[in-house]
Amino acid sequence: MPEIPHIDVQAQYEPLLAELRSRFAEVVDSGRFILGPNVRAFEEEAAAYLRVARTIGCGNGTDAISLVLDALRIGAGDEVICPAFTFYATAEPVARAGATPVFADIDPVTLNLDPEDVAARVTPRTKAILAVHLFGRPGPVADLAALGVPVIEDAAQAFGSPEIAQVGVATTFSFFPTKNLPGLGDGGLVATSDEELAERIWMLHFHGSKDKQTFEYVGVNSRLDELQAAALRLFLPHLDGWNAARREAAARYAELGIGEACEPPADEPGHVYHMYCVRTPERERLREALRDAGIGHAVHYSTPLHLQPALAYLGCSEGDLPETERAALENLCLPLWAGISREQQERVVDVLRAVPVP
Repeated sequence: MPEIPHIDVQAQYEPLLAELRSRFAEVVDSGRFILGPNVRAFEEEAAAYLRVARTIGCGNGTDAISLVLDALRIGAGDEVICPAFTFYATAEPVARAGATPVFADIDPVTLNLDPEDVAARVTPRTKAILAVHLFGRPGPVADLAALGVPVIEDAAQAFGSPEIAQVGVATTFSFFPTKNLPGLGDGGLVATSDEELAERIWMLHFHGSKDKQTFEYVGVNSRLDELQAAALRLFLPHLDGWNAARREAAARYAELGIGEACEPPADEPGHVYHMYCVRTPERERLREALRDAGIGHAVHYSTPLHLQPALAYLGCSEGDLPETERAALENLCLPLWAGISREQQERVVDVLRAVPVP
């Protein structure tokens, strides 16, 4: 294991282990494992936190996007504009629905969708814009919504940002264990203030039925697990504190001089730093230094979605999205989590600053 990990997934919940085990024991003793009281309570608590009318728990963040697309009746012949600098799970549900992912370029500072480039790609077949709040930074949802196309927010990396779930028709989340609000396995959530849409999503996630007797849609089986909901209910009240600690750690990197070795991410009030992603054209030299020092790190989306083999049928080519492709070559995510120490961050910065400039 690295001397300093890229992410310490246990650091946040380790102080809560005794209570976590107690809550798990309550679920086991109750014998209620599917759509039980913890799922219902978490959906209500998450809706209140997110300031939306309804949330629906589901199996994972990918399913959350699929459920929204299905509820919006998006399918063959339709287009959905989305970024290519994101995880595959953003575009995969679009393709599986039979619709066409249309990739737009990103803003080089925020790494989120560039509204001007999105506007140039809107056609009569565009049925939605799928905006990702990348690495915890809120995307330009209001500017995208002004284009007159429904916006779906992929907020898998941004739970806790006050900017999300207020403009788009629906917002999707993942509770993968490395996320800001982590589960202890897979889990997902859809948030919306459209009651009709919420009802369709609820039915779709439960085989297209309200009562398990009459089936009104061809749905799926994608439900949030009762044990995961019990954990998420415990973690949710701590989320703001965890995100504040992430922001403090990001500010500390700047204070320690990370900008002397690479280009740090620009800060903004709603950024919750799911990842601390810097940029450098000397990425491989910095990675080698980090590896030699036993410091964990990550590179994300080095092959952006428009160049992935599974989506080659779309006919995209290298050079189509210049800012996306440059970010794919330059991004480097450094250690950051709620609880990283100043000493650990000093070590990271010292190692990077010691790399000779060519």
